[in-house]
Amino acid sequence: MRVFIRLFLGIVVLVGVGLVFRQGLVPAKYTPLPRLDLENPLPLVVDWQIAELRYDRELCRDTIQGSDILKARQVADRPLAKGCGWTNAVRVREVGGAKFGAGQLSCQAAAALALWVQYEVQPAAERIFGQRVASMQNFGTYSCRNIIGSRFWKNRRSEHATANAIDIARFRLADGTGISVLKDWKGKDKKAEFLRAVNRGGCRFFRVTLGPEFNRAHRDHFHFDRGQLYSCN
Repeated sequence: MRVFIRLFLGIVVLVGVGLVFRQGLVPAKYTPLPRLDLENPLPLVVDWQIAELRYDRELCRDTIQGSDILKARQVADRPLAKGCGWTNAVRVREVGGAKFGAGQLSCQAAAALALWVQYEVQPAAERIFGQRVASMQNFGTYSCRNIIGSRFWKNRRSEHATANAIDIARFRLADGTGISVLKDWKGKDKKAEFLRAVNRGGCRFFRVTLGPEFNRAHRDHFHFDRGQLYSCN
């Protein structure tokens, strides 16, 4: 009986430690993890590496300055009020070589976005179209509101309310070709193939990835966030 109790307590401790690291509650300088390198993310621990950026402004600054994959500048915090505001956010102008204008976006979500473009979007574009994505259009990052489109979570604040989410609507290739989530998702051509590939690829770096097949509210964009939940749709 004691063996089972010890085993149970050991599992509880391990789960607790995992949750602490997952939420970025341990300062990076106190963890055994190597700091996130956008040019060389470590597959098994990349989620925890990204999470370390949640509150650490110095680590965020060093991550941005040390890479060409994420071009952004840090912005001042807005203390939470009624569940809305942001901590350690940036303004993004380019990710993975694609032009991209976005307002306040949490540093961890911006890093995840840059990794997604660099290691999922651009490789898919080169494989399917023989060229890279030059720019992307989004529907916004920060918005003080509750979750939309779900009867189960309608009273819960969206990750957009803390600038920890972003909605991607369109891509433009180097030759000017446009790819729209709304218009091209249901097709059977290369554009649809590309959209489905990059939607699945979001699950590598984001915790919640929602596409047009999740519900009607997402018919025209991909929703990506770095919240507490997990969903790959």
